Amino acid sequence: MDAVVQTKRARGLDRAFHILDFLLEQQQPMRPNEIAIAMGAPKSSIYEVINLLIDNGVLERCDDEGRVFLGRRLYFWGRGYINHFDLTREARDHLRHLAEETSETAQLCMLEGDKYTVVMMNEGARHFRISADVGELVPIPWTASGRLLVSHLSDAEILALIPPEDFLLPDGVRLSSKSFIAQVRKATDAGFFSFDSIADNFTHCFAAPIHDERHHCVATLCLIAPRIDGTRNFERYKAELMQQAALLTDKLSGAAPDSGRLHLTG
Repeated sequence: MDAVVQTKRARGLDRAFHILDFLLEQQQPMRPNEIAIAMGAPKSSIYEVINLLIDNGVLERCDDEGRVFLGRRLYFWGRGYINHFDLTREARDHLRHLAEETSETAQLCMLEGDKYTVVMMNEGARHFRISADVGELVPIPWTASGRLLVSHLSDAEILALIPPEDFLLPDGVRLSSKSFIAQVRKATDAGFFSFDSIADNFTHCFAAPIHDERHHCVATLCLIAPRIDGTRNFERYKAELMQQAALLTDKLSGAAPDSGRLHLTG
C-alpha cells in the first residue's frame, strides 16, 4: 500500500512540474482543460494538481474564465535561488562590465534540459538596443553558445541530447549533425565561438565558455552586436568576452584566491 501511495505522489509531482514547464513555455495564462488537452493528460488529474498548486501559491487564477498562470511564490523561490546560486550573482558585474566596455548587449546563457536559454542579460548603451527574452527556450543548434555548452559531451551524447527536429534552422535549412559536431569541436579547441545569428539577419553573436572544476562548460558569456559593429570590433569584443569568461571560470573552479570557491546548486 505504501508503495502505491508513493508511486501516486511521484506521478503527481511529475505532473505538477510538467504543468509549470508548459505554462512557462506558453508564456500566457490558460484554462485547465486547455492544459490537459495540450499535455494529453486526464482532465480530472490536471484539475486536481492545478487546484493544489493554486492552494500553495505556485499557480494563480488570472480571470473569471478560470485561466491560471505561474504564481508569485515562484518569484520568491527564484529570488532565493539567485541569492544562493553564486554564479548568477557573480556574473552580474561581468555582464555590466561587458555592456559598458562594448556598448553591446551581454548575456549569461545556460542549458535547460535539451534547450538553450538566456539566464541574465545586461543591455548595451545603444539607441537601438538588442535584447532577448530571459528564460525563453531555444534549440541548441540555433545558438553560438550551444556549440560550447555541449562541448564536454561525446558525439553520441550530443546526438542523444538534441532532438532531431532542432537541427532544422529558422530559415528552413537543416543543419547536418556532422557539421554541428565539427563546429562544437572547433569551438572547444578555440575556447570561443561566433557567427552571424541564425535567428535574424542583423546581429552577430559572440560566446565564450565558463568552466567548472571538471572543465565542463556550465555556462557562457555572450555578446550580441549588430553585424557591422561585430565585424569592425571583432578582436576587441572577443578579447573582452574571453577575459571576463576566464575570470568567472577561475572563480567557479576555486582558482581565484580572493573569491573562494563558488558552488553550483541548481
